[in-house]
Amino acid sequence: MMSCLFSELRSKEVIDLKSGMRLGGVCDAEIDPCAGNICALIVPGPGRAGGLFGREDDFVIPWGCIKRLGDDIILVELPEQPPRRRREKRPLIY
Repeated sequence: MMSCLFSELRSKEVIDLKSGMRLGGVCDAEIDPCAGNICALIVPGPGRAGGLFGREDDFVIPWGCIKRLGDDIILVELPEQPPRRRREKRPLIY
């Protein structure tokens, strides 16, 4: 059994096996606190106009869609329309 830290997951690229599309790097995870399991990985959506106009909705990759965790990549098999989530807008000043 291989163990992996979340900081190691964040350094891996996520690639969809069906389309060959590079989705990006992991930025967050959804965790079920009762069971102690990771439910999904969150990958930021692509930037609009080079990032000047924000980003598209984030990809939500259910744990069941992950096919292989490699040394430097995560291979996933997403459905035709991958789940997306709108990015929360955070205030510039706290």
